[in-house]
Amino acid sequence: MNQDLNLTPLPETFYQYPTLQLAEELLGCVLVKQTEEGTSSGFIVETEAYLGSADRAAHGFGNRRTKRTEILYAKAGMTYTHLIHNHCLINVVSAEKEVPESVLIRAVEPYTGVDQMLARRPVKKFQNLTSGPGKLSQALDINMGDYGRSLMEPPLFIAEGKKPEKISSGPRIGIDNSGEARDYPYRFWVAGNKFVSK
Repeated sequence: MNQDLNLTPLPETFYQYPTLQLAEELLGCVLVKQTEEGTSSGFIVETEAYLGSADRAAHGFGNRRTKRTEILYAKAGMTYTHLIHNHCLINVVSAEKEVPESVLIRAVEPYTGVDQMLARRPVKKFQNLTSGPGKLSQALDINMGDYGRSLMEPPLFIAEGKKPEKISSGPRIGIDNSGEARDYPYRFWVAGNKFVSK
């Protein structure tokens, strides 16, 4: 994708899209994490939308409100991190306040700080570095300490990237026990990108 981008945080207005549209608009944007070791980043190439109270696969289904999900009820553009099988996943809080919707970032294509990413997550096959939600968090050093951060300022933010030429969509992954919601076509990815999760 594009080289030598100006990695500055996107404004709050970017996050005002309806959740399904935001999940598409995020594709091609750059997810950036600054640490003491330096800055690592990747182009977002796969997302999943979760539509809150009416979506059985969403953590906000039925307006469940717990200490873990509280940030989902905040303004759009905040970070919702959570653990699944000891893997940290990053979600972008979306929709208006008190509406618990979000977009999961499922995969990124490495952009800057690749050596740091490989040090955190040594892989034999480069395309396995960030081709899944737990993988990208490990590579970028995104962790539960990032819960509740604003994505509009360092050290964790999303910057403008490059619009994908073609976007595909289909059912979300790994939500088999969510009834009819498992078939909703709420997953979006950059067509043909080798870092999209398998």
